[in-house]
Amino acid sequence: MLSAFYRFIRIVYIFIALLGVPANVVALAVLSRGRCGLSICTTRYLVAMAAADQLIILINVVLWRFSSYYFPGVFLHITPVCSLISVLGRVVTGCSVWFTVWFTFDRFVAICFHKLKTKFCTGKTASAVMTTTSVLLSLQRIPYYFTYEPLRVVDNVPWFCLQKASYFTDPGWVAFDWVNTLLMPLIPFALILLFNALTVRHVVFSSRVRRGLRGQRGGGSCSDPEMESRRRSMILLFAISGSFILLWSVHVGHFLYYTTGGADPNHHNDSEFIFLQVGQLLLTLSCCTNTFIYALTQSKFRENLVNAVKFPITSVIRLIRKPDSGSRRSQLKAFPIQMEHNS
Repeated sequence: MLSAFYRFIRIVYIFIALLGVPANVVALAVLSRGRCGLSICTTRYLVAMAAADQLIILINVVLWRFSSYYFPGVFLHITPVCSLISVLGRVVTGCSVWFTVWFTFDRFVAICFHKLKTKFCTGKTASAVMTTTSVLLSLQRIPYYFTYEPLRVVDNVPWFCLQKASYFTDPGWVAFDWVNTLLMPLIPFALILLFNALTVRHVVFSSRVRRGLRGQRGGGSCSDPEMESRRRSMILLFAISGSFILLWSVHVGHFLYYTTGGADPNHHNDSEFIFLQVGQLLLTLSCCTNTFIYALTQSKFRENLVNAVKFPITSVIRLIRKPDSGSRRSQLKAFPIQMEHNS
């Protein structure tokens, strides 16, 4: 059973890498141009989320899982190196999660608090928030480097990373683990649900008020630009946060299972191991979905995406046509000279 499951997740991780890497590159290229009809702060959050998702795939999938699956025993599995990879993977995963939280909060403020929107929902604020978040998460994840010990030592070289038994028993490390699990994923999960619920409540209430003021309680055909703008913002917000919540649910469920049920996180039966791996697989898959969400919900993103796809083709066609047009002009210029010589 486990051998078949191992083969299955290897195939899925290959699919994630082949799908996620180009998808995030496309998202970075299209969004960074700033021509998708989104505000500057929204664009910066989405670009940062795409960059974090790309790093997750490169570090956790390409660098770590593929080396473990297909190149066991390479230098990446030396204990100091794999400890560093583990820390970097935790940092970029935390950044991806908290950037999603800040994006949700930014849209919550933009939709629900118009006065605060002009001060908070700016490009400078977004950059400052994400920079501070990245620095704090990097510092907070450093202790993870010291939680690993080598599985074996060969010719005085420590190989592989095994989490120390003291990490699960020492009071200091237990407190550190609880702080980390609160920071990710429990608090982000709760905040995203809270901000979305408050946003829905505000939009439903304000839409009723606006319909009453506009005399449209019984329906009407007049458009409301303000409500249309909010609708587009909500579609993007709920699509991104909903995808995050859905794909992280199994991982959160596994965490709650082994913390409340008293299960040993270092020893799993087959069902618990599959539960753990499926959770990790789905949260890695969440790094591939945002580009498709943008394409489905944002018409200008689709337009820029089509132009980006067509650009190499049109460039090649132009390069092919240029020599032809130049040679035709030279032939036309040479034609009267040849006639003069013949005469």
